[in-house]
Amino acid sequence: MRYMLLIYQDEQVLSEAERQQCYADSTQLAHRLRQDGSYVAANPLQSVSTATSVRVRDGKPLLIDGPFAETREQLGGYFLIDAKDLDEAIRIAAQIPAARFGTVEIRPVVELRGLPEQQV
Repeated sequence: MRYMLLIYQDEQVLSEAERQQCYADSTQLAHRLRQDGSYVAANPLQSVSTATSVRVRDGKPLLIDGPFAETREQLGGYFLIDAKDLDEAIRIAAQIPAARFGTVEIRPVVELRGLPEQQV
């Protein structure tokens, strides 16, 4: 089963050096997960200041600069994994470096038929 591991953190909590180390540690984790067959995809997201939210009301798109909600922690990145069950997904989520100072939300992915094949 595929799980989306959503990484939430306060963008201001890390220095630039700490952020770069977190990226390096996350890259190493991605390589380990690829070796054991769990890795599907992973990426950090740019700052929440670059976000644009879209809502459609009365058939017209409404654009809002910034994230959907103002919170203390922002969505900072993700891992998409294949795991045999929730326990394995939890084990993997606990290895994500940002879990030490943020939160990792685990969500099972709904596999929809008819979607295009994922390109690698």
